[in-house]
Amino acid sequence: MKKTDITPGRVILHLFLAFYAIVQIFPLYWLFTFSLKDNNEIFGGNIVGLPKNWRFENYYNAFFQADVIKYSRNSVIVTLATILITIILAAASAYAIERMKWKASEGVMKFILLGMMVPIHAALLPLFIVLSRLHILNSFWALIIPYVAFGLPMAVYLFTSFLASIPRELEEAGAIDGCNIYQIFFIVIAPLIKPAIATVSIFTFISSWNELMFAVTFISKADYKTLTVGIMSMVGAYTTKWGDIGAGLMIATIPTIIIYLFLSRQVQKSLVAGAVKG
Repeated sequence: MKKTDITPGRVILHLFLAFYAIVQIFPLYWLFTFSLKDNNEIFGGNIVGLPKNWRFENYYNAFFQADVIKYSRNSVIVTLATILITIILAAASAYAIERMKWKASEGVMKFILLGMMVPIHAALLPLFIVLSRLHILNSFWALIIPYVAFGLPMAVYLFTSFLASIPRELEEAGAIDGCNIYQIFFIVIAPLIKPAIATVSIFTFISSWNELMFAVTFISKADYKTLTVGIMSMVGAYTTKWGDIGAGLMIATIPTIIIYLFLSRQVQKSLVAGAVKG
């Protein structure tokens, strides 16, 4: 940036952005330092500062004594299955609604979007009764099915909005070349909706990975507990090692940051690769 470009407005803007970045990063810094302290230091006044004694054994305790590895594995299974099923169902539904003209397409779209208005708390008891009668409580499906159901409305909306910006001439060209409807979708359309796929994956990952209410209600067996429930169970009846809980929370946070950064880059690359040149 040239010296002539430095103006009071730019300086104020950069200072504001720097302050905003610090505010956003501070909770992550606090959690990291919190995870390396013991109870005496946490409740002894050193809340924000760096640890006096760096207790990396908190991570060892979280991994092996609190079964964070098992809980993380369960969260990965549930989250990946939820993302995959949500993307497949939402992309297919959005393509049918946006590209295939039929009388009830608008009504179906409105019906799907109504799902965004249903709060989780209102569906908790009916879902518990349904899952209990289906005998799938205390299983991964007890979480995957509700997660997919609540993730579909937003996913369908995003895919539909993105498909509306894709020229129909591309599909017509594919049809002229002899492609059937499935080939058009997977060969022509799928590469162009990668940005939408990445966006849906991010939203679905965050909502599934961090969800607690369904996981606590529908899962009681330790073999199927997810990471959020496992961390909550680390709170003792009489004493609690808060440093170990902080380590567990840090472990749960790192995948979210990595996935978000990775998919954000994929969105940018896909936007360039999927651009339609005139």
